[in-house]
Amino acid sequence: MPDNHKLYRRCLLCPRACGIDRSRGRTGFCRGGTEARAAVACLHRGEEPPISGERGSGTVFFSSCTLGCAACQNYSISSGGRGAEISDEVLASVFLALQERGAHTINLVTASHYAPSVIAALEAARAGGLILPVVWNSSGYESAATLDLIDPFVDVYLPDLKTLDEDAAHALFGRRDYPAAAREALSAMTAAKPLRWDGESLAQGVIVRHLVLPGRVGDSFACLRWFRERLAGRALLSLMFQYLPLECGSPTGGPRVSRREYDEVMEEAERLGLEDGFIQDLEEADDWLPDFGKPNPFPEGFAEPVWHADFGFFNANPGQRGGTAESRSDTAQRTQ
Repeated sequence: MPDNHKLYRRCLLCPRACGIDRSRGRTGFCRGGTEARAAVACLHRGEEPPISGERGSGTVFFSSCTLGCAACQNYSISSGGRGAEISDEVLASVFLALQERGAHTINLVTASHYAPSVIAALEAARAGGLILPVVWNSSGYESAATLDLIDPFVDVYLPDLKTLDEDAAHALFGRRDYPAAAREALSAMTAAKPLRWDGESLAQGVIVRHLVLPGRVGDSFACLRWFRERLAGRALLSLMFQYLPLECGSPTGGPRVSRREYDEVMEEAERLGLEDGFIQDLEEADDWLPDFGKPNPFPEGFAEPVWHADFGFFNANPGQRGGTAESRSDTAQRTQ
């Protein structure tokens, strides 16, 4: 077992600090074992421009999550268990395949509970020629020790700032400690990665995402004020309005963010002088959900599949979309 994999024996990788011995097949909240589990790797064109570039961000969607939001757009993989266990060696091959297909970055989505495996894969991929910047795309629910562990391998942090209200955090994902954990994590990320640009690409830094929720504009105001006081000028802000009313992965017919709420949040951001970052227009928040059972889970033009838990690697020359799937490696076992 690689040195970092020993951390699975008493897992404290996220603020839940379950202390579970994952090496004995026991599982905590995230249900993770001692190998990473992932659903899809693709060239994703829907991320922020300095991460996506022209070809797209090489995004790897890991299965399960340490937070468990009730209305997650990726519910089938974050809570539904879709995905495959994948060895460190195969994960390294996924990273290299993304680079070969022209990815602008390697984008690791909700990988905290697999940090030892991801580090081993990144080390192997670097030995094999990986040179792309690495993006750590997370909920913001991070432990200081895990951030210290992965920081040498990360160039850009892409955390959420979901809410700073304990009652809201309890209602949304059952964790009153989320606001404190997120404040500490985002502060540490910003201290570790000062903004550094390479032309129009972000070579190093932090982009903080905040998803506006219907009926919770006050929460958004609080997040914007905290960002202005603590992180403005040292991190970028990405305001998102793509909330879909979901419960356990199924549409409920609930409210979307209204035009009035959108305008209120935009006016508050302007009042606070928050100009450095990205804003998702309300009309861009398309009413679609990724379907991780398909070879390409995303709408046409949003993504190009490179690897899938059910279909294996896809063959395609840079510039081509789609391709044919190779047979899946025996080291990747589907656990749907």
